[in-house]
Amino acid sequence: MNGEKAWGIYEARLRRVSAYIHEHLDEELDMEKLAEIACMSSYHWHRIYRAIYGETLTATVKRLRLHRAAGEIVRTGLNVGEIARRSGYPNLQSFNRIFKAAYGMPPARYRKEGSHTVFEPGPKGEVSAMFDVTLRTIPSTHLVGVAHEGSYMQIGKAFETLFGTLYARGIAKPEMRMIGVYLDDPDITPVEKLRSYACVQAGSELSVSSPLERRQIDGGEYAVLRHKGPYADMHKAYQWLYAEWLPNSGRQLRDSVMFEEYLNNPRDVAPTELLTEIYMPLH
Repeated sequence: MNGEKAWGIYEARLRRVSAYIHEHLDEELDMEKLAEIACMSSYHWHRIYRAIYGETLTATVKRLRLHRAAGEIVRTGLNVGEIARRSGYPNLQSFNRIFKAAYGMPPARYRKEGSHTVFEPGPKGEVSAMFDVTLRTIPSTHLVGVAHEGSYMQIGKAFETLFGTLYARGIAKPEMRMIGVYLDDPDITPVEKLRSYACVQAGSELSVSSPLERRQIDGGEYAVLRHKGPYADMHKAYQWLYAEWLPNSGRQLRDSVMFEEYLNNPRDVAPTELLTEIYMPLH
């Protein structure tokens, strides 16, 4: 078996395991089952997974479940006890403790006072908080990415595939910028039809084949909002940009896609410390 074919099999194993984890978050994940999906012994597979992704399988599952839970707390009226059950916790007390450790406050309080609430209008319809928005002119930027269709909250699955593929092919570099490109408006497009790309910045000289695709960000001027906090809050930042900043800025939108740049890694920092820059294209 030549080296290229061997890497292809290795990539496929990474994708199968990542897909299984994302599709079975409601279930108790069996590590032996995941090793079986990877077609390797659990002894070796767990070490390979940690070497590639920088965290254990258990840490991945815990992080993804809490990420989903935060989104459900912010965006739905689901009972916190039901969210805890779906997140794999045997009782509400355990869920409250783990959620508070990650998000800074218990889930019920987070629903009322979490960082997403700073974007919500007060009694007179005004948003009292001010946010860090700067104007930047950037050059056209080459990207390599993996397509994602469905909820933007689940784009992490595409990022797992992207980085698993880059590492398996030996082309991942620490300085690669992490960028999410979002093509549709989630307020008017059905969730299952939302299109996005999980990307890294990469020169045109990089060899690309499936599942990787080339993308490009248009050069020009952008309004850039720096957001600190969980990804579950991001839709509130977008609403504020459109409803508050844009009409007061006197500027007009340019017909180009918005994108996000992720300045740190959710595997390395708590959700409350995540830094994201949202780029809005301007004329």
